[in-house]
Amino acid sequence: MKNLLPILMCGMSLAFNVFASDVKPANVLFIMIDDLRPELGAYGSTAVKSPNIDSLASEAVLFANAYVNVPVCGASRASMMSGIRPTEKRFVGYQARIDEDAQDAETLFGYLKNQGYYSESIGKILHFSEDSKADWSAPPWNPKAKIKRLGHRNYQSAENIASFLKDRVGPAYEAADVPDNHYFDGMIADQAMASLESVSQRDQPFFMAVGFLKPHLPFTAPLRYWDLYREDDIDLASNPLMPVAAPREAMHSWGELRKFEGIPKAPHPVPDAMAKKLVHGYLASVSYSDAQVGKLLTKLKQLNLDDNTIVIVAGDHGFSLGEHGLWVKHSPFDVATRTPLIVKLPTTLTETSTTGLLSSTLSTRSEPTPNLKPGVGTAEGLVEFVDIFPTVLELLGKPKLPQLQGDSFVSQLIDVSAPGKVAVFPRWHAADVIKTDRYAMTEWFDQQGQVTARMLFDHLNDPKETINLAEHKDYKSLVADLHEQLISLRENR
Repeated sequence: MKNLLPILMCGMSLAFNVFASDVKPANVLFIMIDDLRPELGAYGSTAVKSPNIDSLASEAVLFANAYVNVPVCGASRASMMSGIRPTEKRFVGYQARIDEDAQDAETLFGYLKNQGYYSESIGKILHFSEDSKADWSAPPWNPKAKIKRLGHRNYQSAENIASFLKDRVGPAYEAADVPDNHYFDGMIADQAMASLESVSQRDQPFFMAVGFLKPHLPFTAPLRYWDLYREDDIDLASNPLMPVAAPREAMHSWGELRKFEGIPKAPHPVPDAMAKKLVHGYLASVSYSDAQVGKLLTKLKQLNLDDNTIVIVAGDHGFSLGEHGLWVKHSPFDVATRTPLIVKLPTTLTETSTTGLLSSTLSTRSEPTPNLKPGVGTAEGLVEFVDIFPTVLELLGKPKLPQLQGDSFVSQLIDVSAPGKVAVFPRWHAADVIKTDRYAMTEWFDQQGQVTARMLFDHLNDPKETINLAEHKDYKSLVADLHEQLISLRENR
């Protein structure tokens, strides 16, 4: 397969150029879901109910090993939408902005706008709506809380509103018996459906980015989604302790959950009964967002846009639900850096016509893959989120920009058995991670670039990252090799 890859990529590039010149350009519906770990039925979870995303995944390519480049919302989104990797000084925290950290960079949505696309942002796409605002075709749209000071918490019960206004804290969850559009994600879905109606009347392709907030804390969702679950059936994390031999750098007390009302302050553990309530809230919030995604996909089909629209569903990072004692995304652990990525190609890109992608690509192969169905299946190969920008450009037949530091994964969209990357590279503050098919190693660096701590996990035998092998003598050679790859990346990004 590897020997065929250069030929395959050339064939695909030609195919897309033919497509772009002969057929109406494809649209892009980009759906981002905040704090979404691979807790979906399509990813093998039996705990959650996510029928709409699962249905989409059955007609799409599900990337089983997709990694963000920063497990922090602002930085992850800025890196993703610019196609540029984070560094010690660029795209670091949740307040990262493209227009400050990479002022001369093109954004994905701005580039497509300049290529004739109508680009629109609805909900949370970048952390700040003002970031690169001029790159959108219209001002970014965000929902408004009925009480302005509530912000993203947008509590619905009088008791919780009063609690928040009294001390600016409020509870970590809420299940109000209200319609979907009383909380933000229902409002976002309503606006996005109206926008789809509008763009369907335009004589130009669109790039529509829709960002849902849940399951971000607080875990607030309409009661009907809470009622999908019973707390007696909820299992807690099986790895609630820090890994054996974990360095102190891996341990922190980030207050994302701890700041909410009634939550014990660190280092006190979250009691099991409270942990079950929190996981209940997370699952309900996932189901709530899943329902909103279903509304968009239904509207897309009703408007006859689905046959010519690329649909991408992605988290902005994962989230720990008690794993390693953490209730945050801010960590280098796999549960924080791995997130869902699902890409559905429209029939205009996969139909078997003389100019279609399928026939143009397979004509370059000496031995076609048996039972190949382009655009459908599970891709096990590694991808990272700086790869999304170049992938979208290739799908749309656009040239790759010099600033882009990722690689297109179109080969895996056409053939899910195609190889992914040798390694991907998340980072979190002073910690750089290298993730290969089997291993994940984190190194912490000081300001002089010297390694101060390490973690190494064997994901084949220890997928939940419970034993740090970095100082084990049997892994000395592997650690040295992974370290050299990390140093090379740090010197060239």
